[in-house]
Amino acid sequence: MSSSSNVSSTPQTPQQQHVLISSHVQQQQVEAETTPTLSISESKELTGLTHECGVFGAIACGDWPTQIDIAHVMCLGLVALQHRGQESAGIATSEGKSSKNFNVHKGMGMISTLFNDESMKKLRGNLGIGHTRYSTAGGSEVVNCQPFVVHTAHGTMALAHNGELVNNESLRREVLGRGVGLSTHSDSELIAQSLCCAPEDVSEHDGPNWPARIRHFMMLAPLSYSLVIMLKDKIYAVRDSYGNRPLCIGKIVPINSGHAGNSSETPADGWVVSSESCGFLSIGARYVREVLPGEIVELTRRGYRTVDIVERPDFKRMAFCIFEYVYFARGDSIFEDQMVYSVRLECGRQLWREAPVEADLVSSVPESGTAAAHGYARESNLDFAEVLCRNRYVGRTFIQPSTRLRQLGVAKKFGALSENVAGKRLVLIDDSIVRGNTIGPIIKLLRDAGAREVHIRIASPPLRYPCYMGINIPTREELIANKLNAMQLARHVGADSLAYLSVDGLVKSVQRKQVASGKPTGHCTACLTGEYPGGLPDDLSW
Repeated sequence: MSSSSNVSSTPQTPQQQHVLISSHVQQQQVEAETTPTLSISESKELTGLTHECGVFGAIACGDWPTQIDIAHVMCLGLVALQHRGQESAGIATSEGKSSKNFNVHKGMGMISTLFNDESMKKLRGNLGIGHTRYSTAGGSEVVNCQPFVVHTAHGTMALAHNGELVNNESLRREVLGRGVGLSTHSDSELIAQSLCCAPEDVSEHDGPNWPARIRHFMMLAPLSYSLVIMLKDKIYAVRDSYGNRPLCIGKIVPINSGHAGNSSETPADGWVVSSESCGFLSIGARYVREVLPGEIVELTRRGYRTVDIVERPDFKRMAFCIFEYVYFARGDSIFEDQMVYSVRLECGRQLWREAPVEADLVSSVPESGTAAAHGYARESNLDFAEVLCRNRYVGRTFIQPSTRLRQLGVAKKFGALSENVAGKRLVLIDDSIVRGNTIGPIIKLLRDAGAREVHIRIASPPLRYPCYMGINIPTREELIANKLNAMQLARHVGADSLAYLSVDGLVKSVQRKQVASGKPTGHCTACLTGEYPGGLPDDLSW
C-alpha cells in the first residue's frame, strides 16, 4: 500500500484510509478518535519493542526552482539505505514557497515498488526528507510510515526518525498531559508533537525558534535518535548527545567534479544528510563529515551551519552503537573517519589472534561475514575461498519474524560450492549469532558437500541482552548465547569448534584508529554487556 498526497488535500474517507495514507493531521485525529484505546502494554505488543531505520534529507543550493531533481536524489538516497529497513518508506518534499503544502508519498513495501514515474512527478520540490523503516511484526502498519507530517501554528513540519526513545512512556504522558492527541504508538510521532509545543522560557514574538524547540526536546529525551526535520525552506539534522545512532553530511557537487578527495573547494549544488554515507557517490555527493553527538545542524540553500550543541552529562561518555560496525551498516559507509569494511577486516584479524585453528581454508557466510573472513585469512596466512553461493532474491533471515521461516529460509538462501569444500577443513566466519537457527543448517549443507571439518568463528561477542535504542534484538530468552556457551553451541549446531570475538577485542578493533589519533571515543555495548549508556527505559512495561 502506498499513497501520494499533498498535505493540504481533503482527508480520505475511512474506506480509502485502508488503501491510502493521508498526511493531514486532521485525518490522523479522526483515526485516533475512531480507534479503540489501547493500554501501554497492549500497544507494545502491537508495535514491537524496537526498530531500525534509515533517514535521508536533501536540499538544493542557489536559485529555486532548482535544476537538481530532488525527488530522484531522495529516492536513490533511500535505495542506498534499503538495508536499514524494508517494510515501509516515504518521501516528503517542499518547494520552499509555502509553509502550508508539502508533497508526500509513503506506504508499505520496498522503495523500488513504492516509487514510480507517476509518484515521482508529484514530489516536486527544492528540498525533501525521506525514511525507510523496519519494525517488528506488530509495527508493520500503514499508520506508522514516515516521514510524519504535522501542521503547527507556524506551518507544516515533517520529521523522520531513526532510533527509539528510552523514556518513551514518560514523554508520552507529558505530551498527552498538554492536551495533545496522538494517533499512533510511534515515538516518531511523539517527537513531532513535542516539537510543536514551544518551551515556556523561550520568547517567540518574531516567529518560532526551532533550534530552541529542538534543544528543549533533546533535554527531555537523551536517547536515542537521529532526526531530519523539514520546514518550508530548511532542514534540521539532529543527533542525540550520546551519538548513539549515525548521521552524516554530504555535498552534492557538479557532475564533472572528479575524485571525491578534490571536492573541498568545489562549489556545492546541494547538501544531503543521511544515516550512512554509502549512497553518496551514486547521487553525485561527497562525504563531508558526521553530525556530532548533540549537534543541531541547519541546512538551507546557502549551505549548512551548526546552530547548537547539546552536551551530555560530564560523567557520561559517547555511546555510538557498536553493532552498526558489526552488522547493520553497509561496508562502504564511513563512521568516525573510518570505513566500516576496514573495521570488519580488523575484527577478523583480531579473531584469529584470539581463536586460531588448524584448517585448510577460510570462508564466510556471505555477505556479512566476508570482510572479517578476509581479515582472518590474512592474519593466519590461510587461503580464502568462497564455499557458499547466495541466492540474492531471498531477504535477510535475521529480519524475518517467524522462527520457522528463518529455518526454512536457509535452504533457499544458500548453496554449497562442493569443489571448494570436499575433503577440506574449513573455518567459516560469520558476523554474529542471534537465535542460532541458521548456522546449523549451513554446517549441514557444507558437510553434505564433503567438508571434513567445519570450525565456526564469530566476528563479534555473544549477544546476551536486548536493545532499547532502535535495534531489533530479541528478548534474552530468544538469544542463544544465554542458553548455551560456545562449546555447547558447537555441539548443538554440529560444528567441530566455535569461538566468538571478545568484547575487548571488538572494542579494540573499532577504536584502533581513534586511539591512535588521540580522538575521544565511546561505544554502546549494551547488547553484549548489559551496560546501557542511559540506564534502562523508565517505566519499562514489556
